[in-house]
Amino acid sequence: MTTSSSPRGGIADRALLSGRTAVVVLAVILVADFMELLDATIVSVAAPAIAADLGASEAALQWMVAGYTLSAGAGLITGGRLGDQYGRRRVFLLGLAGFTAASAGCGLAPDAGTLVGMRIAQGLAGGLMIPQVFGVIRASFEPGARARALGAYGAVLGLASVAGPLLGGLLVEADVLGLGWRSVFWVNVPVAVAGLALGVRFMPESRVPGADRLDLPGAALVAATVTLLLLPLVQGRDWGWPWWAFALLALSAPTAALFLRWESRLRARGGQPLLDPALLRTKAFASGLAASLLFFGALGSYFLLLSLHLQLGTGRTPLETGLVILPYAIGSVITSGAGVRLAHRAGRALIVSGALVLAASQLLLLLVVRAFPDPSYWALAAPLLVGGLGLGLTAPSLINVVLAGVPARDAGAAGGVLTTVTQVGNALGVAALGAVFFARLEHALAAGTAEPAAYADALAATLPWQCACYVTAAALMLLLPRHADADQE
Repeated sequence: MTTSSSPRGGIADRALLSGRTAVVVLAVILVADFMELLDATIVSVAAPAIAADLGASEAALQWMVAGYTLSAGAGLITGGRLGDQYGRRRVFLLGLAGFTAASAGCGLAPDAGTLVGMRIAQGLAGGLMIPQVFGVIRASFEPGARARALGAYGAVLGLASVAGPLLGGLLVEADVLGLGWRSVFWVNVPVAVAGLALGVRFMPESRVPGADRLDLPGAALVAATVTLLLLPLVQGRDWGWPWWAFALLALSAPTAALFLRWESRLRARGGQPLLDPALLRTKAFASGLAASLLFFGALGSYFLLLSLHLQLGTGRTPLETGLVILPYAIGSVITSGAGVRLAHRAGRALIVSGALVLAASQLLLLLVVRAFPDPSYWALAAPLLVGGLGLGLTAPSLINVVLAGVPARDAGAAGGVLTTVTQVGNALGVAALGAVFFARLEHALAAGTAEPAAYADALAATLPWQCACYVTAAALMLLLPRHADADQE
């Protein structure tokens, strides 16, 4: 391992890793990242078992998914700034320790309210941990290794999104040590403890010299914006959609505007805002944020709603549900390797193609669900395989292509903003499309429709919206740089 200073990168005591140390550090941050992303989807398959055991309401099920991604999204930019100021290694390990404790808390939760609270704590810990991934890679890896590391991060992003439902099904069905659904949270603990031990031993420290104090007003306004946006979307149906639910939703827009104004004034005074509004004036980056919001919004809701249909509508077990989703994982693995290899030559073409393939998969699934309320395994396998192929083309390259339009000096902040948007998009998709699903389900059941047909009808109501999100995301991706280039300086 060599150490050098880099004024251009703004890193104090920049340590460039090589050999075994580089492999271990990359493994630690990617495994931690995989766990954090996995927990955004692993609850999907376990949701019916959780509802039966804890008596969780539909809104509580949505909060178990959306609350996690909401708290993570609200904390990501703040977490990135804390890493700049106090040291990325220190903040990463603190976040990983908090994630471990919150996972154990989820596994011990006696009721739905406690579980939702522990899921929010998990998300907040993830908000500390995940932003350090970009900082550690950019500060501690050689330029050539940096590109490969970011490509691996993109591949992990896609793999985690499809591994969650399968792993969740396996764990719930296996009933490890009699833990049932609780095992989906306990599985994190030994892995995280090993990551902590390796991180303490091998991970170098890095920080931005002279970093300003944390922008607390900006952090509060970010949290307020996403809460005002998502709270009424998730809870509105349980509340009966009173006028003040719409008022909360409407207030999210001026709160977001106030956040941007505050950040602009802070930058003008020479301070260090959570988000430099100048980044949003970069056409390619702004388009990339919008595309990511739509893409991950559609993806985030997909597995929860599909799992509810498969288990509560068709009577499949958690393991059978995970196996139904397996073709999606297989498709993703098939194309993700090609996505990483071709990203520098055909990054934009890959991600646009992937988004359109995903849109086609939603239409295929819509045809299947409309024709067969209780479809066979093989009837579902084809559209799910197609969806996985599309995800594998898009997920490994999307982050690199979006960041290719950002100057290197802003890459860390831009990466934090992009990751925040993907998390908020995930939560927004669960909230908005979950509301469509449950409203349609309630209407069908009230009309006397049998459960398989009612759940199939509810899922079918969401699929055109997901398809539209992918198509719109593909259109926005056409405004991104043609190639992925993670090594700008």
